[in-house]
Amino acid sequence: MTTSRPAVARRSATIATIAEEVGVSAATVSKVLNGHPDVAQETRARVEDSLERHRYRRRAKRQPAETGQLHLVFHEWDSVWAMEIMRGVEAVAAAAKVDLVLSQLGGRHRPSEEWLNGVLGRRPVGVLFVLCGLTQAQQQKLRRRHIPFVVVDQDSATSASVPTVGSNNWDGGLLATRHLVELGHRRIAVISGPQDVLCSRARVAGFQFAHDEAGLTVDPGLVRYGNFQVDAGYEHGMELLTRADRPTAIFAGSDMQAMGVLRAARRLGLDVPGDLSVIGYDNLPVAAWIDPALTTVNQPLRDMAGIAAQMLLDLSRGVDLATSRIDLVNELVVRESTAPPD
Repeated sequence: MTTSRPAVARRSATIATIAEEVGVSAATVSKVLNGHPDVAQETRARVEDSLERHRYRRRAKRQPAETGQLHLVFHEWDSVWAMEIMRGVEAVAAAAKVDLVLSQLGGRHRPSEEWLNGVLGRRPVGVLFVLCGLTQAQQQKLRRRHIPFVVVDQDSATSASVPTVGSNNWDGGLLATRHLVELGHRRIAVISGPQDVLCSRARVAGFQFAHDEAGLTVDPGLVRYGNFQVDAGYEHGMELLTRADRPTAIFAGSDMQAMGVLRAARRLGLDVPGDLSVIGYDNLPVAAWIDPALTTVNQPLRDMAGIAAQMLLDLSRGVDLATSRIDLVNELVVRESTAPPD
């Protein structure tokens, strides 16, 4: 016969009661709370489980935002796109006299426990995640330390409990594809980002809807996933443009991808936009300067980043947010890389 452990009233949950329940010292519980790495993984897990069960919240005062550090975390930052995000965050952080600390996760979309413990030990003003996020357990660790976090998110699927700033990726895919359809293109390809990232799929869904509303059928062979970098645009562009039934237009999931497509077109002797229309996404500054100037979907990256940073600073000062989810509007910017098909 088994008996369940009686629930402990939340007001009685202290470091001492947590330590007694788990069978460790109060010092060990304190180390877990403070993010120290010198606790065995199994012990740490049992302490975290007890802290969560008792809904333990640390009562220590938080450091003032004006003297702290804001951590900006990318899944990876090797792109002009990431620089636009950095500029938006840095402008807000500088105005608030908050230091900006940058890190990346090497392409992963969830941080390691080692990385998170390091952040807990440094006790920043807050953490801003870009195209990456936390597990539920990791979220609880930051909340227990009163470290707020906000996500600059491109997937629009973040939990309502996580403050998030993004843009409407489905609508962006619709705007881009509708423009090509209205020009008269009927065989349109799309090269999106990683298939496991929802923003990539959302843009393809908008691409599909634009076809549906025009009564057109999407050829599955013209739908490609890769990454948002130049190499994916070039490689997929070469494959698509050497087909016997090549597309007359390509919608790329980023301006960087679109530049790869433009290079593939030049390598094959195709004129843009005479033989092929190309449209990008993000409206990076370079999009207006390449030849031909790139038609693209303007995603307000600096505004997204700046708003997210301000939300984070407000949370660090105890200000209640009016909303936990902000989606900014995308706009189509028509330049020289799109035209009616011959």
